[in-house]
Amino acid sequence: SSQAQRQTRGSDLRAEMEIDLKDAYFGTTRDLNINSNISCDDCSGSGAAGGSERATCGQCGGSGKVRTQQGFFTLERTCASCSGRGSIIKNPCNPCRGTGRVRKNRKLSVNIPQGVDDGTRIRLGGEGEAGKNGGPSGDLYIYVNMITSNVFNREGEHLFLNVPIDIYTATNGGSIEVPSPDGKKIRISISPGTQNGKKFRLKGKGMPVLQSRNYGDLYVEAEIETPVNLSTKQKKIISEFNDSLIENNSPKVKRYKSFLKDY
Repeated sequence: SSQAQRQTRGSDLRAEMEIDLKDAYFGTTRDLNINSNISCDDCSGSGAAGGSERATCGQCGGSGKVRTQQGFFTLERTCASCSGRGSIIKNPCNPCRGTGRVRKNRKLSVNIPQGVDDGTRIRLGGEGEAGKNGGPSGDLYIYVNMITSNVFNREGEHLFLNVPIDIYTATNGGSIEVPSPDGKKIRISISPGTQNGKKFRLKGKGMPVLQSRNYGDLYVEAEIETPVNLSTKQKKIISEFNDSLIENNSPKVKRYKSFLKDY
């Protein structure tokens, strides 16, 4: 029918939501308040009160357009009486004033899946603006803004972490604990002679991959800390220790001295 052809789909809505790393790791549910046009309950979106029907507009005969002759030209305009609908409401619904839509605040419960990242788009079908003349509703698109973590650097599903290691553990070996995105701690082994910048890959300990059962990796980079604020006694011990070292204890320094000698 001509009325059905004039049904228009409602506009899409856009909202932004801030998500921290923990909620992105586990997934969560958030409430979202939306102010938008929804279908009027009193008239079920028809715009007519008490179940009354729309009548064909007498001005345009149901076409939604009126024609006027100006000299050799025929001008076609949208009918002002029915706003182009082709029909008029004899008994308009009072709450929506015959529009079939009312503006209202509503609360939506939004499911945030595991693995969302900055810019992830979540579509909620039919949660946008109500359509006109009984047309379908638009969609609601939620865009994720990630709150920067003060612990991890994130690149997609992978996480990166710098961990300071004391010189004794780096020299003699041992183990350290590192944080995990699930809130727990992971103990990793440090081999004797670990150098500054050494990277440890913890497979599957990164972020969940969106819409997948897979996980990224956690990369831990060692930062060997040189002792500071040494006492006179400690400096003496360090000096005695240094005197005991041979060239093979510092192979990189040995190679560099050789390079400089031949430079």
